Amino acid sequence: MKRVTILFLSLLFLLLPYEAFAKQKVPILVYHSIDEFKGHGAKELYVTPTNFEKQMIYLRDHGYTLLTFERWRDIDKVNKPIFITFDDGYKDNLNAFAIFQKLETESFKPAGTLFVISDFVGRSNRLSQVDLKTMADSGLFSVQSHTATHPDLTKIKDYEYELKVAKDKIQKITGKPVIALAYPYGKYNPKVIAETKKYYEFGLTTIPELFSEKNVKNELYLLPRMYVKYSTALDEFTRIVEGK
Repeated sequence: MKRVTILFLSLLFLLLPYEAFAKQKVPILVYHSIDEFKGHGAKELYVTPTNFEKQMIYLRDHGYTLLTFERWRDIDKVNKPIFITFDDGYKDNLNAFAIFQKLETESFKPAGTLFVISDFVGRSNRLSQVDLKTMADSGLFSVQSHTATHPDLTKIKDYEYELKVAKDKIQKITGKPVIALAYPYGKYNPKVIAETKKYYEFGLTTIPELFSEKNVKNELYLLPRMYVKYSTALDEFTRIVEGK
């Protein structure tokens, strides 16, 4: 009987596709503005509310689990994990908040991560302290750091201000831990990673690929992200998240 069981398991291993044993690939998406493009700024950094809603409905209807970095260790516990991130803290991210609220049900819990520039909070085109507190308290958004002034971190000297002071300011606004940093312009080097590790558990790049655990040094400070742009049609979006 034992011999038959071993033979069965051996055949099963051979017959299952390679993907069944491959490392899970996790999409980490990056957005900027969720709004209609009105001629200001870079058009490709916008995604219309209509398109964003269609993308979130796709994720809902295809069994994705939206996570924030507080739940990083759940990527191997949930069905089809994905991270939705927003850089710069634009005021129009309130459109994403409204869409999340609209789509939230007992079975679907939207979640996103705002990477905000602490010194820009409250500017006319940026989220205010009240906005950030409201979004964080809703449970639909995690508010994390995009530094204090959005510099190229590979060219600065005052890391404490850009990393620690920014973190402290954001935590004071939301009352919740800040554990992740998105590198401005996606730029980093060994010095940047070393400084980031003093204050954060995660560092996010703009390396355009899905995350797959490789057990390399500083892996959690080299997290890749895939851009979603104005020109990203739904069929392209599906290819991005499905890794095709």
